Amino acid sequence: MIVESSHLPRVWAEIDLAAFERNVGKIKEAIPEGIHYISVVKADAYGHGVAYIVERLLQCGIDSFAVANAREGADVRYVAPQAEIYILGPSLPEEFGTIIAENLVPAISNADEADRFDALAADAGTQLSVNLKIDTGMGRMGVWHAEALPLALHIAAKKNLRFCGVFTHFSSADTSLEFTELQRLRFLSVINRFPEDLRRGLRIHADNSAGLDSMVRDGVFNAIRAGIIQYGLKPAAGTIFEKIAPDPVLSFHSRIGLIKMMPAGVPVSYNRTYTLNRETRIGIVTAGYGDGIPTAASNKAHFLVRGKRVPVLGRVTMDQTLVDLTDAPEVQVGDKVTIIGSDGDECVSIETFCEWGDCIPWEALVSITKRVLRIYRGQRN
Repeated sequence: MIVESSHLPRVWAEIDLAAFERNVGKIKEAIPEGIHYISVVKADAYGHGVAYIVERLLQCGIDSFAVANAREGADVRYVAPQAEIYILGPSLPEEFGTIIAENLVPAISNADEADRFDALAADAGTQLSVNLKIDTGMGRMGVWHAEALPLALHIAAKKNLRFCGVFTHFSSADTSLEFTELQRLRFLSVINRFPEDLRRGLRIHADNSAGLDSMVRDGVFNAIRAGIIQYGLKPAAGTIFEKIAPDPVLSFHSRIGLIKMMPAGVPVSYNRTYTLNRETRIGIVTAGYGDGIPTAASNKAHFLVRGKRVPVLGRVTMDQTLVDLTDAPEVQVGDKVTIIGSDGDECVSIETFCEWGDCIPWEALVSITKRVLRIYRGQRN
């Protein structure tokens, strides 16, 4: 939604859709010709709001999406009636009906799943598109790579299933090139043993935002999954996206709800983890861990107010966080507080925020809760 600056809420996140579109454009320019772009929009588009993000992606010419489960797939289908929608996670039996009804593309890890989907598709009088997930070392879902070929042939023999894709997932693409290469070779070994008529027409993808160099080296790959790079996180070194400088899309804000003076020597907040070392002008920020500020950031984080950094004092609480305003006497009740983002010449990046909060950017973004209003900027007319 759009909110006038004079009516800002207690806590909100701003989503810059124009910045998001610029990032998508940079990704498209970097992808080699013939490589299909699958946009990962799971977890409410990493906390950015799936309806707005999918609508913008459609305007950018992206028509393939990846989600975690059937419910997320149905949400995307509402916005994108003609899109390809891939489910990356395992599907529960009670979700199979939604998958059929919404024409989603589930991931299959074993023969039992293939048999159940085939029977349901037959009952519905349709042919269901499915993907094969191969476990090359993640140890999560998917058929173990050594057993993948028989399952692929089993799926291909089903009359009511359309075998449309095969994929894997790298466990350490941003930390271990050696293990990523092992996973890649395992995956290629399976694909290279597919009969030519089986491999023809499949979407074959292994890479996410952290490991996108395989399609340059190995001609078998014809799709990539673009995830967090779309939302402004820096790409990993050594990938085809290394030179891209994505723009931050999300910023996180709150307000000063109360200001009070406290004497030196007084402990503040739960468990008295911080004792004031001087007479202190304390500001109470109207956001806490109930909004997405991790308790691990207690006594470590800095927020921005009127272009100045102000330190967090004491433990972050559910609804409020204390900051030291002693060196920022101009700050008043009602002022905007920037938790992630820029204010004047100062900036708190998502990476810095995660260092304070002992978390990763994926976690930080999806942890910004539903009571945090999303305000959208840069919408098309």
